[in-house]
Amino acid sequence: MSGIDRNIAPDPRTGLINRHLPNTPQVQRLLRREGRAHVFSDRETVERVTQAIILGGERTGIEDADDDYERYGLYFSEPIGYIIRTDGSQTPLYYGEIKIVKTTGEYHAIPRTSPRRTS
Repeated sequence: MSGIDRNIAPDPRTGLINRHLPNTPQVQRLLRREGRAHVFSDRETVERVTQAIILGGERTGIEDADDDYERYGLYFSEPIGYIIRTDGSQTPLYYGEIKIVKTTGEYHAIPRTSPRRTS
């Protein structure tokens, strides 16, 4: 089965979305701290990717009792965002993930290079 078949709701903390949108203070902080940031192309892309994953995403990773999240993801044929680095280089991203808090059902979307693997 694909898609998310339970009730979920967007995480109300705007900082989670803003850390994945270009030119936000959260991304600037990530660049200073880590030297790179994974960002969506724009807010509309976040919405499009989120809906596509809810409807057709695949559950990813291995169930881990210590992991408080469920993850669903989907590859896209066109870039949905990019990794930006402090040196100005960019790498296109084609994979989107929704990370859902198991206990609350709150989620946020993340652009990634590939599925996160839990152990």
